Amino acid sequence: QLQLVESGGGLVQAGGSLRLSCAASGFTLDSYTIGWFRQAPGKEREGVVCISSSGGTTMYANSVKGRFTISRDNAKNEVYLQMSSLKPEDTAVYYCAARFRGGGLCPGRVMEYWGKGTLVTVSS
Repeated sequence: QLQLVESGGGLVQAGGSLRLSCAASGFTLDSYTIGWFRQAPGKEREGVVCISSSGGTTMYANSVKGRFTISRDNAKNEVYLQMSSLKPEDTAVYYCAARFRGGGLCPGRVMEYWGKGTLVTVSS
């Protein structure tokens, strides 16, 4: 069964840091573009960051540039999202998603596999 599982969410104070992980099972991530998305209460899902299969290309939403860093370890079949200088507006459920090849682009509507999400809550 093909699965993505996110972990690492939790409650953190504003200005703090969290590291999210996205682990794949049933398939290997090294041929997949991976994206992190988030959905805050009452808001639409938004793309946060996207990384190509090789890790050579990344694209960040303006709202997280300079604060979030995506990385991947294909040997471990995992992708990570390091989040720093967190703000209350970063509070959301964070999802990882995968798209075969994908060219480093992550339109939400074409992502093939999704995790169930992990909740990040940033208190002020």
